[in-house]
Amino acid sequence: MTDICTQNTPIYSSFGDDPDLGELVEMFVEEMPDRIENLISQFEAKNWEELTRAAHQMKGAAGSYGFGVLTPVAAKLEALLRGKKPEDAIQIGLDQLTDLCRRIRSGVAE
Repeated sequence: MTDICTQNTPIYSSFGDDPDLGELVEMFVEEMPDRIENLISQFEAKNWEELTRAAHQMKGAAGSYGFGVLTPVAAKLEALLRGKKPEDAIQIGLDQLTDLCRRIRSGVAE
């Protein structure tokens, strides 16, 4: 099985074709650039508490919107932060998460 972090393909929500949830998924996708910017800003400011909070929120929200593949990557970043791991390890975890976040799409894969 190929690791999702090493691929470059779009990621679609498991709820993308749900008539009741599709609009919510679309809103989540539209908000993602702001979420990514917040993650990066907190890292650059070395605001570990806020970055931990943002990673935790992403962990929960991603799964709720059908992007379960983001959940373990966000959880890994959160664990790195809570474990006070070296900044370079946190940077790698952040890069993996933001890469996946940039690949999410609303709708369904064709």
